[in-house]
Amino acid sequence: MVMKFQKTLSGHQLLLQRGDTNTLQINVGRLCNLACRHCHVDAGPGRSEVMDRTTMSDVIDFAGRCRFQMADITGGAPELVPDLAYLLQELRPLVDKLILRTNLVLLLQNRYAPLLDLCKELGVAITASFPSTNANQADSQRGEGVWQDSIAMLNHLNAIGYGLPGSRLELNLVANPTGAFMPVAQCQAEKKFRTDLARKWGIQFTNLFTFANVPLGRFYRWLEQSGNLTHYMDRLAAGFNPATINGLMCRSLISISWDGTLYDCDFNQAADLPYTGEKIHVTSVADLPTGTPIATDDHCYACTAGAGFT
Repeated sequence: MVMKFQKTLSGHQLLLQRGDTNTLQINVGRLCNLACRHCHVDAGPGRSEVMDRTTMSDVIDFAGRCRFQMADITGGAPELVPDLAYLLQELRPLVDKLILRTNLVLLLQNRYAPLLDLCKELGVAITASFPSTNANQADSQRGEGVWQDSIAMLNHLNAIGYGLPGSRLELNLVANPTGAFMPVAQCQAEKKFRTDLARKWGIQFTNLFTFANVPLGRFYRWLEQSGNLTHYMDRLAAGFNPATINGLMCRSLISISWDGTLYDCDFNQAADLPYTGEKIHVTSVADLPTGTPIATDDHCYACTAGAGFT
């Protein structure tokens, strides 16, 4: 299997460069209560990497210097990171929108009720992984019993005001395919999710986003072990859409790892392709100039297939 994403760009006379950076994505660690099959960062219960308070302070200072419109906190499971509340409280005044990503399961536990109260108080948007309205499909990707707990948590989030029509509290769902295939069209998927969740469980949400699984980490290994790697990569490459390039999230986003290193996106973080090609700590950066080349590899086909990651 020989692919070269950069060669594909050149063949279309395209360059992938940084535009105006308006989104700060913060990966606060690899520790997670789940070990989902599609995880590109290899997060799981056995990981120990989490962002400490000193690095959080460095990130907050960086956000103050660069003035992003949006901050997006991801993991692992961010809920497991000590001082997450500190990060949320300090970032909120610095950005127009603050997002917390969750797998829903941890938030169901009573000990995380204060965190959820804080999110509501600060108006933090919640983005939740919810791959399918089918229990068997979801559990095959995320683990037995996860789907049922997710349904319970979505009901609770609705009960406290998240995801309801007219609410300032956004509840967005993210659905990745449960195997080595491309996602269905986002509009079509959202209609089905909205109908199924409302009819069967009375659940409402703000938006649904569908993305292709990125061939990195645990998902890459599963592709290899299941004999699907070549087929999947061929499908991604065949689906390359040059119209996605200008809107790719890596052009307007900077990703910070748990140790404060900068990357063009969370996928490049998983692939260990740092911003500008060398490991730079967040304390060393004063601005993010436009026109900076974005590091690429063949996993980038996942972001440019079909409608792409925007």
